[in-house]
Amino acid sequence: MGMISRMNKYYSKSIFLFLIMHPTFYFSIGFAMLTDYNIFAIILLFLKTADIATKILLIEQIFKKKKLSHELSLALLTPINNFLPYIGLCIYPLFIILAF
Repeated sequence: MGMISRMNKYYSKSIFLFLIMHPTFYFSIGFAMLTDYNIFAIILLFLKTADIATKILLIEQIFKKKKLSHELSLALLTPINNFLPYIGLCIYPLFIILAF
């Protein structure tokens, strides 16, 4: 919950400030254009877009509407594995290599 509450601070100030805090999104847009919209670059862009959209929906659900289903509240309170935040270090370079 700590990460989502920090993102909510930026989101409540401005959506543009929230988007500035995701530089890999801009990298994926530029990378897709650089590789002439290669399928792997498009997959990378789709993953980043889905990631940001999910974060915005969670922030809206938790802080604006203040309605959470029981399942979602359990999922948010479940501790994540230590390696999970670092999966992007493997996935994103793989798509970048495959795009070239």
